[in-house]
Amino acid sequence: MDAPKETGLRNVSSVCSIPEMDDFDLKNLLDKPRLTIKRERSFDERSLSEMSISRGLDNLELAYSPGGRSVLDTPGSSTRNSFEPHPMIAEAWDSLRRSLVHFRGQPVGTIAAYDHASEEVLNYDQVFVRDFVPSALAFLMNGEPDIVKNFLLKTLQLQGWEKRIDRFKLGEGAMPASFKVLHDPERKTDTIVADFGESAIGRVAPVDSGFWWIILLRAYTKSTGDLSLAETADCQKGMKLILTLCLSEGFDTFPTLLCADGCSMIDRRMGIYGYPIEIQALFFMALRCSLAMLKLDEEGKEFVERITKRLHALSFHMRSYFWIDFQQLNDIYRYKTEEYSHTAVNKFNVIPDSIPDWVFDFMPTRGGYFVGNVSPARMDFRWFALGNCVAILSSLATAEQASAIMDLFEARWEELVGEMPIKICYPAIESHEWRIVTGCDPKNTRWSYHNGGSWPVLLWLLTAACIKTGRPQIARRAIELAESRLLKDGWPEYYDGKNGRYIGKQARKYQTWSIAGYLVAKMMLEDPSHLGMISLEDDRQLKPIIKRSSSWTC
Repeated sequence: MDAPKETGLRNVSSVCSIPEMDDFDLKNLLDKPRLTIKRERSFDERSLSEMSISRGLDNLELAYSPGGRSVLDTPGSSTRNSFEPHPMIAEAWDSLRRSLVHFRGQPVGTIAAYDHASEEVLNYDQVFVRDFVPSALAFLMNGEPDIVKNFLLKTLQLQGWEKRIDRFKLGEGAMPASFKVLHDPERKTDTIVADFGESAIGRVAPVDSGFWWIILLRAYTKSTGDLSLAETADCQKGMKLILTLCLSEGFDTFPTLLCADGCSMIDRRMGIYGYPIEIQALFFMALRCSLAMLKLDEEGKEFVERITKRLHALSFHMRSYFWIDFQQLNDIYRYKTEEYSHTAVNKFNVIPDSIPDWVFDFMPTRGGYFVGNVSPARMDFRWFALGNCVAILSSLATAEQASAIMDLFEARWEELVGEMPIKICYPAIESHEWRIVTGCDPKNTRWSYHNGGSWPVLLWLLTAACIKTGRPQIARRAIELAESRLLKDGWPEYYDGKNGRYIGKQARKYQTWSIAGYLVAKMMLEDPSHLGMISLEDDRQLKPIIKRSSSWTC
């Protein structure tokens, strides 16, 4: 469908297409001069105790060289290599480049999967915001930032569209779940069609897209040393629109974000409605990244104040009520119920009889994790990989909690990693519970897909968390497992089975983020300074006083 011819950000329905977007000439923007900064200075950390937001230093970033390439066998670095790279790396780069999507001659992202053998394309030929993140990091680590800049600008423009599902208008700051580029060879035009959730299974808008966009903007800034993109009026407005959605006041009594099922990577009904750990961890990280990039004009200072207050409340809430270890599990087991007044110990009225049997055997003496969800009279004890890894990278987890999460990985390696890293969640739900929670979802059967399936893309998050906590040997062991099968199996989307032994029953081959996740993990392990673009150091002002026994003191 042809779009209106006027220029500028247009208020059109998200199901419409825009073939001409002249106000965002990516080629011209890429030609802008970059701001040169001193490498020894860190511009990503701001002390929450100072409203002037002075920028601090952190050790990881001192070693980081903006704009540098990985020393792995990538197109830009193979001539400098003094060691024999793994043969998978060249294959991975070839596959990643085949997935590139171009708009008016410029790369703007990567499609979800490049599986020619699949009969149904569905939406795997689209550029997903969350899926592109590991691809973007791979290109940044290889010294190719232009595609990332193109993507950030293109999705930013899509944010300006009017978004409707049936007769309901979505919030102005909502980012798309994905977009597709349609090429018309006769007219020689390219058209973009975006999906804000109106085409998704269950019609749920992606809460995580905006968070990933902010996190990726900060990663681009860290990698290139180019502050000019984040400081543009459009990027500042985009961040503020996302933040306005998240920081708006309502009826909630908690600082966490209330979400619907299927609003994140787990985009089908899996019982994560409420306050899922993945969204809370990404929310926390996006808030901290925003602090580093917001300009301190009058409006910016107001946002900084709101973010600072929210971060203090959110960090306390998550570290106090979502954290569980051996001692805390024992405390919950002994909880009294129906307590009234502000002196209540069991503040969420969790019924001890609701604790599932598996968690008592799963919890090691040393180790702990952030549970999947906490809300009134409900605690989801399932372990979720993405939320816990992002909690480490964003420093939502204290140093002690981060170490305990790594202890859990080591103690429960067979359960969480098995034969293919790593489980998206543990354990799987089955039988009657599966029927009730998933609605008899044929794709999310036990130990499959989002219900306990093993996802290679999570390898990059595990590796980053391992490096940050000083446990690179865990990442190395996981990468070796992946290398034994990923290429041979055709880079599947996910694996099935309790140990992740079987290629997923509906898994697409040549899944782009499986490929990119492996490359990012390899490049970070080879050059740990890459961690600086995706990791935030702890802010002492966020540490609450938690009067609880913890696993690391056992």
